[in-house]
Amino acid sequence: METALTKLIGIEHPIVQTGMGWVAGPRLVSASANAGALGILASATMTTEQLRRAVREVKSRTDKPFGVNLRADASDARDRVRIIIDEGVKVASFALAPSRDLIAELKQAGVVVIPSIGARRHAEKVAAWGADAVIVQGGEGGGHTGEVATTVLLPQVVDAVDIPVIAAGGFYNGRGLVAALAYGAAGIAMGTRFLLTSDSTVPDAVKAKYLEATVKGITVTTAVDGLPHRMLRSELVSTLEDSGRTRALFHAARRAASFRKLSGLSWPQMIRDGLAMKHGKDLTWSQVLLAANTPMLLKASMVDGRTDLGVMASGQVAGLITDLPSCAELIGRIMTEAREVLSTLPRL
Repeated sequence: METALTKLIGIEHPIVQTGMGWVAGPRLVSASANAGALGILASATMTTEQLRRAVREVKSRTDKPFGVNLRADASDARDRVRIIIDEGVKVASFALAPSRDLIAELKQAGVVVIPSIGARRHAEKVAAWGADAVIVQGGEGGGHTGEVATTVLLPQVVDAVDIPVIAAGGFYNGRGLVAALAYGAAGIAMGTRFLLTSDSTVPDAVKAKYLEATVKGITVTTAVDGLPHRMLRSELVSTLEDSGRTRALFHAARRAASFRKLSGLSWPQMIRDGLAMKHGKDLTWSQVLLAANTPMLLKASMVDGRTDLGVMASGQVAGLITDLPSCAELIGRIMTEAREVLSTLPRL
């Protein structure tokens, strides 16, 4: 199935595996790439040296195109861009809109630039700055998310820009791919569906929590770090939502103390990091402490299997997923179903 996305990157199928922190490591990325999709390595939870090693590991596992996701606002963003260029990575994706200069530097080196956006105006901005494509995530998507549903946001962006648009938020099967194409997208991006594969390194006990979840068991909360965050409802989330400010601060401080030992940060460093992540929001002190520890909250679940201490970012589609196929099985199934759906349309 050839689309503007497959032609832009040189992949077989118009499917993207998103760069999820602590989840999208070399094993998952290479499995996605070998199955014909675009696998994206998550770099925000890596040091620069870990990123270079991870890129080289992916290259040792596949000769197919893949990408690296990074935060444009990171203090070492340019160092990470240099690694992407030096190591010959095909795609750079961004969780926040990169600057015009950063886009130009990557494009000059032949790297395809694909920012993720959550509003039409952001898509228009990065397109004007030279981005090659955009990933558009609607409110159904996991992690930090917006309020506008994919079915409303996607056509807005498709009409607003003349670069390939990749739809994210609410996709997990072939019917969804066909729907996205009908809206004018050039492909789909999926996070939770790839997290729930046998190639994902997320602990089995954590995957079981996702498989047990219902659609209503996946919530959007600001109780963790002050920003809308879609995740599985858990003991931590319920405790924070049900607590007053004093009690919430007590629970946050207790968890922050545990994460401080794991991260090696001092209390002043944690508070500075939390305040830096306010993004203009009026956060409580409990949210400041947890904002500083957001990466560690994710690591506790996604790496250490501590669902009691961590958060489990999740798209709403987790409530519809019931199995753990390999990436190859998943992508093959999606493409088969998409072709079957497309074949029925002419009869309508």
